[in-house]
Amino acid sequence: MAGAAPDGSQFDARQFDSKMTELLNAEGQEFFTSYDEAYDTFDAMELKEKLLRGIYAYGFEKPSAIQQRGIVPFCKGLDVIQQAQSGTGKTATFCSGVLQQLDYELLDCQALVLAPTRELAQQIEKVMRALGDYLKVKVHACVGGTSVREDQRILSNGVHVVVGTPGRVFDMLRRQSLRPDHIKMFVLDEADEMLSRGFKDQIYDIFQLLPPKIQVGVFSATMPPEALEITRKFMNKAVRILVKRDELTLEGIKQFYVNVEKEEWKLETLCDLYETLAITQSVIFVNTRRKVDLLTDQMQSRDHTVSATHGDMDQNTRDIIMCEFRTGSSRVLITTDLLARGIDVQQVSLVINYDLPTQPENYLHRIGRSGRFGRKGVAINFATKDDERILSDIQRFYNVVIEELPANVADLL
Repeated sequence: MAGAAPDGSQFDARQFDSKMTELLNAEGQEFFTSYDEAYDTFDAMELKEKLLRGIYAYGFEKPSAIQQRGIVPFCKGLDVIQQAQSGTGKTATFCSGVLQQLDYELLDCQALVLAPTRELAQQIEKVMRALGDYLKVKVHACVGGTSVREDQRILSNGVHVVVGTPGRVFDMLRRQSLRPDHIKMFVLDEADEMLSRGFKDQIYDIFQLLPPKIQVGVFSATMPPEALEITRKFMNKAVRILVKRDELTLEGIKQFYVNVEKEEWKLETLCDLYETLAITQSVIFVNTRRKVDLLTDQMQSRDHTVSATHGDMDQNTRDIIMCEFRTGSSRVLITTDLLARGIDVQQVSLVINYDLPTQPENYLHRIGRSGRFGRKGVAINFATKDDERILSDIQRFYNVVIEELPANVADLL
């Protein structure tokens, strides 16, 4: 039944295209089976003692919806397709699955994780390292913009897990600096995003260099046809785990809109809100890199302290800015959707959509940051006359009501 979630409830059909039905009916057999077993606690999952210690030390107390259903099948060595939005705990799901299965006596790469951006790869590396702290796991992030020679040095000394972006990982495999012989787990994170960025050929090339018997995990918010095609080619009896949208992290995030009428009135509105922004950590999303620069200049010329990051900046600058933001020395960050995934800043409690996202899916990637793992958050959407349709699309898509911003916004934070 292509349009239904594992628990039998109807799932938003737009999330899955007709390709899914086609695949499910292919050759008269289901390509995926669904996996519904859920574990209410980490203790019930029969994980290694040292991995459990790492999970609790990281601050997790109770598994999120995707973790309850997703960790165990991955630990069992099954090929999995796990579909859930950003901010629902996917990273810890596959990190736990990888850490449970590594042979720590063998200092060779046994798991390869690919992500679409350098920021996300580094975020995954941090989580993997933190959860595997007591297991003494060795993890290395292979990403563009860093020294090739340094990558080669670290890889030659031996690591258990490589996390990286497709370009650099393929380069390391091709130079034989990364030896694939012992790789037994392969994870694609944010697969939809990766494939829409044109990494498809590189991912195929990497697959060709890996051992034939390999466990594959695909983690994605949506499943476009390209992602399904990849899963079909490289996976064996995959189980699909779907976390319905209403189990996701728009819960706990209060959402409002401000009627700004015209584009040129947004700046005044933002400046009025600035005092409120600066008491917390806030992220402001705009739709283009040019607008990031423009808005940053406009705010700074009015003596408001803001920092900014986007894909045109060189990597070093982006790293410094993100570090300042993570440590709280800068409190207001202006950015584009490129970095909506990968900003996992614990303290972010306010997100402002200065521009509404053009795709409803991106709305969750942006504001899902602010209430991660049940933390409270506030999202404020600036809407001009032309934005009315987008705003109503978003409300329909997520089945939420976005109300007008009350005057006492500071009390909400």
